[in-house]
Amino acid sequence: MSAGFAQALPFGARLLEDGRCRFRLWAPAKKSVTLEIEGMRPQTMRPAGAGWFEIDADCGAGARYKYRVDAELAVPDPASRLQPDDVHGASVVVDPRAYRWQHPQWLGRPWAEAVIYELHVGVCGGYAGVAARLPALAELGITAIELMPIADFPGIRNWGYDGVMPFAPDAAYGTPDQLKALIDTAHGLGLMIYLDVVYNHFGPDGNYLNAYAPQFFDEALHTPWGAAIDFHKSEVREYFTQNALYWLMEYRFDGLRFDAVHAICDSDWLDEMAEIVRAAVAAESQGRRHVHLVLENERNAAGHLQGAAADKFNAQWNDDGHNVLHVLLTGETESYYANYAEAPAAKLARVLAEGFAYQGEPMPSHGDKPRGTRSAHLPPSAFVLFLQNHDQIGNRALGERLSVLADPQALRAAVALQLLCPQIPLLFMGEEWGSCAPFLFFTDFHDELADAVREGRRKEFAAFAAFANAASRAKIPDPNAQRTFTDSQVDASEALRAPHAAVQAEYQKLLALRRRYIAPRIAGASSAGARVVGDAAVIAHWRLADGAGLSIAINLADEPINSSGDFNADINAGTGAFGAELIYESLAGAAAAARAGQLLARSTAVFIDEPAAQLTEPSA
Repeated sequence: MSAGFAQALPFGARLLEDGRCRFRLWAPAKKSVTLEIEGMRPQTMRPAGAGWFEIDADCGAGARYKYRVDAELAVPDPASRLQPDDVHGASVVVDPRAYRWQHPQWLGRPWAEAVIYELHVGVCGGYAGVAARLPALAELGITAIELMPIADFPGIRNWGYDGVMPFAPDAAYGTPDQLKALIDTAHGLGLMIYLDVVYNHFGPDGNYLNAYAPQFFDEALHTPWGAAIDFHKSEVREYFTQNALYWLMEYRFDGLRFDAVHAICDSDWLDEMAEIVRAAVAAESQGRRHVHLVLENERNAAGHLQGAAADKFNAQWNDDGHNVLHVLLTGETESYYANYAEAPAAKLARVLAEGFAYQGEPMPSHGDKPRGTRSAHLPPSAFVLFLQNHDQIGNRALGERLSVLADPQALRAAVALQLLCPQIPLLFMGEEWGSCAPFLFFTDFHDELADAVREGRRKEFAAFAAFANAASRAKIPDPNAQRTFTDSQVDASEALRAPHAAVQAEYQKLLALRRRYIAPRIAGASSAGARVVGDAAVIAHWRLADGAGLSIAINLADEPINSSGDFNADINAGTGAFGAELIYESLAGAAAAARAGQLLARSTAVFIDEPAAQLTEPSA
């Protein structure tokens, strides 16, 4: 066992070697600030210049405190490590080194080995509940767990995107040490664990920064959540850079997923932060530790993604890939899916060959403004491919999954494409056994805010045909109702029963194939092209790192695609893998048909041109 890790934050409450604690707060709108520690006399903090106030106090771990910024208002610490009484309560001094790590030497795993499993901690029973599920996920073939945001939010249940205390893991899920034990347990099983962080806004309840640091925001820049966080200010940049370091260094997360960075007003900060994080991790581990940084970015800005530069981001969530596959699987073309309704097979081919579907073309839902930049130069591993995630399920009015919306045979074909192509796959909790439970948008707001959130949620769907009138919108679940949360809980025991057990067995088989054939060859892989062969059919080729060829033929249409013209030449283009070894077919006979010049309806066939005997297993 090893003593814990600590990130020496330049603000908040920091334990000193002499047994005291240093408190530091940026309050540029105030002339004085008082530290109030429960059980002690109030202490006036000394001005430290540039809006900073600080003091060293005779207290240790467990002390409860607030900052009084005026006669009527005492506020929690915006860098609090623990809020046991929720976002309006007192902050607590935490000794970050108190937890004794079982696996302190863990260095992570290469990005090429990532198979990501996104989950919500609350619906899985808190930190301890997630830890109990880890052995089964490791056995399935998952290599990385991604937690939806855990920053302290108001109430006891929340999606996670209403957090207001970025440094405090929500106490509704357990203690800081229980969170560390979850991460430690994951490492002991060979699992990486990532955290989704939200730096583009604060939630609507419990953020006190405007009371003493309104400079934290730029009132001239508006976002869906109000005034934009002002990343042009050095204090703001440092606050969030330190937060990223805190989760990676003190809690030992293996990576971070950055939510909706297109809503961050200064995108230069992203690259600055990534460079600082990379340098800190390299210095601590002599360059041996693997840490992964992943963006969600509506702008499709390829410049942030890691190519030759090792100080950028590993990958971006491939929303284009999801959206076009969703259109092909469900036929839905409302809202942003309208952007993928025209020539969806061509868009899928571009996603598989080049990453982004939109690389500067006008996009209808953006008022035909150009979206995206060129991405063909990036490796396939620069894109995280998913069929479902928290957004794409939870942002539906009724939270339906593809297990409810899509044809099972077509869905099986799409899963095979996702798990056996060289992009990095992400699964959403319960997807692996075909759960039909909804995942809904839920919060724990009260009074007027609860009413506003409920009505706002229902108005979001007024433009959809199914919710065009008030009566239909009234059926949309109330985000604040307890049942909305409990209905979103998945029952893992379903995976042991028919028909779910067969679905999970198929996922396990596919992940074993990925581990054997694909993962060892992803680093250095490149596209060899993708071609449209039907309205919903594509054949894609990749040259893997050791020169092996991978080909995937997928047809999501209800009818087979028959040979015509130069069809046979087309399917043998690139790697020539249709004369090579079949490693998977989602439908019996799909491979033989592909070799004969036909893609069966709702099927996928996967070929590789080098025997598996020449491969080596990736690290455990």
